[in-house]
Amino acid sequence: MPEAQRLNAFGQPIGPDLIGWSSARAPLRAALEGRFARLEPLSPASHGAALWQGFEEAPQSLWTYMAYGPFADRAAFDAFLDLAEQGDDPLYFAICDASSGRALGLAAYLRMMPGTGSIEIGALTYTPALQRSRIASEAQFLFMRHAFADLGYRRYEWKCDALNAPSRAAAERLGFTYEGTFRCATVYKGRSRDTAWYSITADEWPSLASAHERWLAPENFDADGQQRARLRDLIAEQRGAA
Repeated sequence: MPEAQRLNAFGQPIGPDLIGWSSARAPLRAALEGRFARLEPLSPASHGAALWQGFEEAPQSLWTYMAYGPFADRAAFDAFLDLAEQGDDPLYFAICDASSGRALGLAAYLRMMPGTGSIEIGALTYTPALQRSRIASEAQFLFMRHAFADLGYRRYEWKCDALNAPSRAAAERLGFTYEGTFRCATVYKGRSRDTAWYSITADEWPSLASAHERWLAPENFDADGQQRARLRDLIAEQRGAA
């Protein structure tokens, strides 16, 4: 049964009180460790060469829905990395292979609002080696866990071009809930963009975290590294149990 709507003294419906929460914290420039992925604060000196090589091997379609790229040459790419490293919002990280240390992609925390407990993950740029890998999935889990468990955020957002079907599918696979589309939300690369909004909230996180941990567990993969249970199915099972 749904909870009864709270009313104030004037008979108006109001939301729940925030008990035990006052503010979240901004993420620091510190590495996050997993079994497959290591998230490192972006360093052009440490990550630039590997990222450039990986992105050179990617099709030009990689950049269609990105606000930046493609880059004419290494100098232009390095200039972008130098600028990205300096910012605090977005705060860029390199997604690295934990075993080799090689940088395989980029991601950033952005639109951070510690006072209201909202943070977004974005600027996701994956080399071909990172796409559809355990490293990529674990990287997203590490970002989410840090935001909720370590920093105290109440809301974790994912936004993308509403026409970007792969990004939308990725958000849904990871457990985000679609909230709607903001029409004519922004302009990039001379095009109008409708933006699809997705989120995870703090009350959803424990169940979702359990599903991600089950998916990442060694016993969920065979000797060839193939998954036994899909993340999407584990999330649905956890939500059903909750």
